[in-house]
Amino acid sequence: MEKYIINGGNRLYGKVAIQTAKNSVLPILAAAVLTDEEVCIKNVPHITDVKNMVKILSCLGCKAVFQGENLIINSSSADCFEIPSALAHELRSSVFLLGSVISRFKSAKIAYPGGCDIGLRPVDLHLTGLKRLGVDITESNGYILCKCDKLSGNEIMLDCPSVGATENIMLAAVKAEGETIIKNAAREPEIEDLQRFLNCIGARVSGAGSGTVVVEGVEKLSGGEFVPIPDRIEAGTFLVAAAMCGGEVELERVCPENLSSLLHKLRENGCKIYANGDKIILQSGKRLTSVKSIETQPYPGFPTDLQAQITALSCICKGQSIITENLFETRFKYVPELRKMGADITVINRSAFVRGVEKFKGATVIAHDLRGGAALVLAALAAEGRSEVLDISHIDRGYGAFEFKLRALGGDIVRIVV
Repeated sequence: MEKYIINGGNRLYGKVAIQTAKNSVLPILAAAVLTDEEVCIKNVPHITDVKNMVKILSCLGCKAVFQGENLIINSSSADCFEIPSALAHELRSSVFLLGSVISRFKSAKIAYPGGCDIGLRPVDLHLTGLKRLGVDITESNGYILCKCDKLSGNEIMLDCPSVGATENIMLAAVKAEGETIIKNAAREPEIEDLQRFLNCIGARVSGAGSGTVVVEGVEKLSGGEFVPIPDRIEAGTFLVAAAMCGGEVELERVCPENLSSLLHKLRENGCKIYANGDKIILQSGKRLTSVKSIETQPYPGFPTDLQAQITALSCICKGQSIITENLFETRFKYVPELRKMGADITVINRSAFVRGVEKFKGATVIAHDLRGGAALVLAALAAEGRSEVLDISHIDRGYGAFEFKLRALGGDIVRIVV
């Protein structure tokens, strides 16, 4: 087990390069199963979720090898349609492989996926969409079993704009016969990125980023090279870190337009923000002012994956805030840990009522999930005194070289093996 030891109180100054998006890379890796030709995904972050996805690809018979920051995948030798339960339980995004594996083998077997414990994330929408494409599905003893003679295009209306279901249906439909129309599709930038990758290797997908995605089935896909978009959640985490600690931080390799909801809130807090091209500069000096209300929503609304970080910021702002989580029902598990550091928060149902305190106090806290763990690190960096953040394996799922980047900005943070 490993932990962070953090001495808080330092302002942050400098530049940080943002990694490619975890939530873009993972479905793209699943999509690589669809082609027999070699695929090169560039600038892939060395995070636990990616490493687990590579292990799953290897278990399917694919060859996946890192060459520096690039990941080379060759699926021509893929010969297995079962995703091991141990790995599926470690990685929520393993469910993306259902669409690509059923397309490749006309059969798929997967245990219910795992990942962070942030509430119910049912795969019903995924399965309903696959059934509309002609897949027979049975669920038994914790496994999802899929079979079909062929995949046929169809019109699919999602009950809600689920990112995972939209992407899974896209992957299954790429080589289906005929046209598939996904209505009430999610609009996240990562879905647009998956469309760009699929089209790069010969697919015919259009409409991603809107509420309707159209997939025209093709017989064969090719290889190619692809650079995923920057990680808007990592970028947002560093912006909030700079806002909390004070100083001036410049983000490089970032898409400001994908962060508009966060930038709007940080400006309301009192931060000075300058965005130009693929760079964002944030300046934070005096104690910031609370934003009265923040609600998580599907894109382009405020992202649920930045809810914990913005709540941590609200804890040390002047005034009061109400942060409402509309997507996942148990995503406030980090709140008792922030209370150990002096936060004044009351959670009622899906809302956190935050009364700002002057500063956090150092404490020993536990990371229960990826984004909540990141929020605790930010709180410790802004705190008075020494903190320990335990169980940081959750944080490693989504942030590559997190402590090195923070240390380069002036944060006093070290990783210790317990």
